[in-house]
Amino acid sequence: MGKLYIVPTPVGNMADMTPRAVEVLKSCDRIYAEDTRTSGVLLRNFDITTPCSSHHKFNEHSTVRPIIEQLLAGETVALISDAGTPGISDPGFLLTRECRRENIEVETLPGATAFVPALVNSGLPTDRFTFEGFLPPKKGRQTRIEKIAASDCTSIVYESPLRLVKTLEQLAEACGPTRQCSVSREISKLHNTTVNGTLEELVKFFGENQARGEIVIVIGAQEGAGPKVHKNKFKDA
Repeated sequence: MGKLYIVPTPVGNMADMTPRAVEVLKSCDRIYAEDTRTSGVLLRNFDITTPCSSHHKFNEHSTVRPIIEQLLAGETVALISDAGTPGISDPGFLLTRECRRENIEVETLPGATAFVPALVNSGLPTDRFTFEGFLPPKKGRQTRIEKIAASDCTSIVYESPLRLVKTLEQLAEACGPTRQCSVSREISKLHNTTVNGTLEELVKFFGENQARGEIVIVIGAQEGAGPKVHKNKFKDA
C-alpha cells in the first residue's frame, strides 16, 4: 500500500519552502499539481525531477480514482497546489476522503497557508475564528454574508482584487459601517501589506487605492461578542 503526502508550497516567498517538503517531493514516485506550469517553476528551483501530473478543480472527479489505484499499487504520491496547503480553497478534499475510505495512509505536512498570517496580522481576536474561503459569487452569497454579520467570532474571507470593494461594501451593509476589519494582500511577497480599520474606512481606502494580488479579509465579531479589541486606524504592516 502506498502513501499520500499533502505538501504545502509557499504562498509567495520561495524561501518559505521547508526542507522536509523538498525531501518528500524528491523521494515520492509522482507529484500531482494544480497547475503543472506554475508548479514547474517551484520544482525546477529546488531541482525536483519527480514526474508531475495535473489534479485540479476541473478534472479532480476523473483523476481521483486513477490516483487511488496508483496508491493501492504501492506508489508514494504527493499532492501540491499552486500556493499554500492543498484542500484549503484548493483541490485536495476529494482525494483525501477517498484515501481514508480505502484505508490509504495520508500525511499532511505543516506549512504555508495565507489566512493564518493575515489573521495574526489583523490584531483581531484569534482564539476563535471561522474560515469562509471564497464567498459564492451569486447564489448563497447574501446568506453567507449575513452569517458573518451575526457571528460571535472572527471571520476570514478570500477575495480577488477586482471584487474587493464590492465585497467590503456588502459586508459594511450587513455588519454595519463601524465593524472592525483587516485586509491583507500579497502575503509573504515583496509588497505584503495589511490595512486595518472599520469597514466604512476600508471601503473608502480601497475605493481610492486599487488593490492588487491575492487578498485576505478578516472581519471582527459582532459587537459585544468575544474579547474586546482596540479600534485601530489605518496601519500598514
